Amino acid sequence: MKVELWRMEYAPVRLREILTNQDGRCDQPLLEGTAVQAGIYQLVFHAGDYYRIRDASFPAPSFLDQVIIQFGITVPDQHYHVPLLLSPYGYTTYRGS
Repeated sequence: MKVELWRMEYAPVRLREILTNQDGRCDQPLLEGTAVQAGIYQLVFHAGDYYRIRDASFPAPSFLDQVIIQFGITVPDQHYHVPLLLSPYGYTTYRGS
């Protein structure tokens, strides 16, 4: 699945775009070290495209096309893991460890 990471400033700045691996995970951190700064971030998961690539009969538009998770980082030296558990009609997320 394609995932974009944005930093929400006066004008949003796209920091990274990746494709998840076969397990649905990122092979490496999206941000690390001094690149992690306090602020508001946004992850954009391209769920509709993900399902359509796997099933040509998947409806368009899909119920969930893009799943957008906006979150804040207050302490940059802590670990921030934001998993997305996804189905075609719902999702859940949390701050993982």
